[in-house]
Amino acid sequence: MNSSTGHTEDLLTIYQQALEADPQLKTAAMKEQIGSAQKGQSLGAMLPQISGNANWSLNNQKTNLSGPSASKNYQGNRYTVSLTQTVLDFAKFWDWRRAQEVENQYALENISAQHELMFKVVEKYFNVLEAQDQLYFIESEKEATIKQLEQVQKQYAKQLILITDIYEVEARLDQIKASAIEAETQLVIAKESLKELTNSEPVGLFKLRDNIDFKPLEGKLEDWIAVAKSENPLLAAQIKAIAAASDNVAVQKSRYLPVVDMQLSYNSTNTGYQSISLGTSYDTQVAAINVSVPLFTGGTTTNRMYEAQYRLSISQYENDSKIRALIKETSDSFLSSNASVKRIKATQKALESTIKARESLETGFRYGNQTIGDVIIAQQNEYKAKRDLSVAKYTYIKNKIRFLQSTGLITDTNMREVNDWLQLTVHTPDS
Repeated sequence: MNSSTGHTEDLLTIYQQALEADPQLKTAAMKEQIGSAQKGQSLGAMLPQISGNANWSLNNQKTNLSGPSASKNYQGNRYTVSLTQTVLDFAKFWDWRRAQEVENQYALENISAQHELMFKVVEKYFNVLEAQDQLYFIESEKEATIKQLEQVQKQYAKQLILITDIYEVEARLDQIKASAIEAETQLVIAKESLKELTNSEPVGLFKLRDNIDFKPLEGKLEDWIAVAKSENPLLAAQIKAIAAASDNVAVQKSRYLPVVDMQLSYNSTNTGYQSISLGTSYDTQVAAINVSVPLFTGGTTTNRMYEAQYRLSISQYENDSKIRALIKETSDSFLSSNASVKRIKATQKALESTIKARESLETGFRYGNQTIGDVIIAQQNEYKAKRDLSVAKYTYIKNKIRFLQSTGLITDTNMREVNDWLQLTVHTPDS
């Protein structure tokens, strides 16, 4: 499907624009990179730490013991290379484990952000189409009402009807004009909402085809809820957040334990304390085991452990909240999608009935058997049915994508499937 024809854009074009422009998706991708960097930091803390130091100085030494003072100038050189390797530090180990869970959490949140963007694109795209349809139907009803007004004015001139019939049509026309203003506002709002995702003004959008087979979602709701619990990336990210918080508790508890380091160092110098000349260079090699035992930190370690435990509890509560929200979201989208299928079929039948009723009443009005008020009501019911049918179609599509997002099963294939329901040719959305 060529999305550039006639400067119109299909769903996939808008989706590609959103992928390139959406700041929330870029933020989620950067958070994933941050998680990877944090894991690298925690791993690096457990690897050998090597440092080198060099010092070169010009020194002037004066001595004044019991005789005349003596002064001497000399150069000082001092070189040190040191290697330190952690032998036993549980806090570093658990911090590395924590960083791994955080990295996984951010990766899953990035996937969730991609899924959310897919839904937002579909939702905002079809919100624009829905607003366009609503405005189209209102404008169509306005044109039909204007023709009715011209007709009754001619009949009034021939003294075939009362002046109240003209007032009735004019009142209805004023109502439609007011509705048109509101519909135009809603269309502008919908376009601005879509622009928020792509950072570009939507020039023209492909329309929804008429011959779409809207099928209900299969399976049992209970089974889909189980799928959502296991596949939804946002819920999986929260589970990783709980694991990271638990590891952080272990980090803080480990700060009560001894830390053992091994140190190897090489030192070469010709100066001593306060840069006193030693007269010759001394080379020193040191191999040492350093043991650090925390005895008292003023309550800092204890309170850090309490904080970590509280944060773990918060993560667990948030997980419970997200599970409940996920169950509700999956249930609502599943039931609403299937209800929309029934609503589409029922509204299609209702539209057929209202068209027949309107045509019958118009015929009766021409022969003086019906009032203009009856015709106006019939026409109003017809256009209401058209608007309801349009809303039902778009509601089905949005709820289906929302359902796929909540279950964690939404993919680019679903976007292409919905895109195939669109067509370039502008049509009148009457059926």
